[in-house]
Amino acid sequence: MGVDLGTANTLVWIRDGGLVRDEPSVVAVKSGTSEVILGGQAVGHRAYEMQGRAPAGIEVVRPLREGVIADFEIAEAMIRYFVRDIHGRRHFVKPRLVIAIPYGTNEVQRRAFIDSAERAGARNVYLVEEPIAAGLGAGLNVTASQGSMIVDIGGGTTEIAVLALAGIVSATCLRVAGDSFDEAIVRHIREEYNLLIGPLMAETIKRTIGSARELETEYSLEVRGRDFISGRPRRTIVNSDEIRGALSEPVRQIVQGIQSVLENTPPELSADLTQTGITLAGGGSMLRGLDLAIQEEMDLDVRFAEQPLTCVAQGTGVILGQLDRLAEFLYQS
Repeated sequence: MGVDLGTANTLVWIRDGGLVRDEPSVVAVKSGTSEVILGGQAVGHRAYEMQGRAPAGIEVVRPLREGVIADFEIAEAMIRYFVRDIHGRRHFVKPRLVIAIPYGTNEVQRRAFIDSAERAGARNVYLVEEPIAAGLGAGLNVTASQGSMIVDIGGGTTEIAVLALAGIVSATCLRVAGDSFDEAIVRHIREEYNLLIGPLMAETIKRTIGSARELETEYSLEVRGRDFISGRPRRTIVNSDEIRGALSEPVRQIVQGIQSVLENTPPELSADLTQTGITLAGGGSMLRGLDLAIQEEMDLDVRFAEQPLTCVAQGTGVILGQLDRLAEFLYQS
């Protein structure tokens, strides 16, 4: 199994079946414990729908924060759920797992991924840095000497890397990504309208009228939440131009991250990028107009991976198919 264990979503890829799971990285547990409710089934979509609605005694938890494991036991429970669910709840099945992890994780963080997966029932665990997996899934020839650049904007992190010869030449991992877009929207609505909204409403605003660049036609959307002063339910109308302003700071930080990686790229590989350009991946890259904003700022061609939402998981699938040849490039249990 190949696993893109993301802050926002977990995707699972198997060799003979392709992408078999794409669910939120969310778990509902009894408060103060790591016991998953609904008999261990409150994971993914079931738990996601409980966000902001759960009664007393139930917590909805995201076990990963900024791409790394924040709650070891709940992360283990989530991985175990996916392993058993995909393999028909057969307890004796112990698959090999390839897990994509953020660039620059330290030994303690890598060990947490391996230990969680092993305790969840994995036979062997292999870790691949997300830029490599994203590059493979996007169809880039990462083993070639010609350089290529991948920008993978996930939920908790943005991975920016120049790849060549099956390795990462220049890279950074920003703690600015899709969640930062949502947080910027929540903050704007609170400050401008004295209205408190939840993560689901912020996500809806981002997907419906969010943008990184001026639109030919501006849009508006009705937003519902709780009045900050009276505590009563209230709704208001927001416009796409003000949401673009709210998103400008996290967008600026991502553009600066790309600039920083380019400044640390060897000249020969920089020359390659004038031909190969920049490839965007990850759910955060789907923000309307972000590709054009980056293209204008960097003066390089920018394109989307064919399947931007799933290319990291696809990359783990590529590794699964060539594990014997690629194992030397991976962290292993």
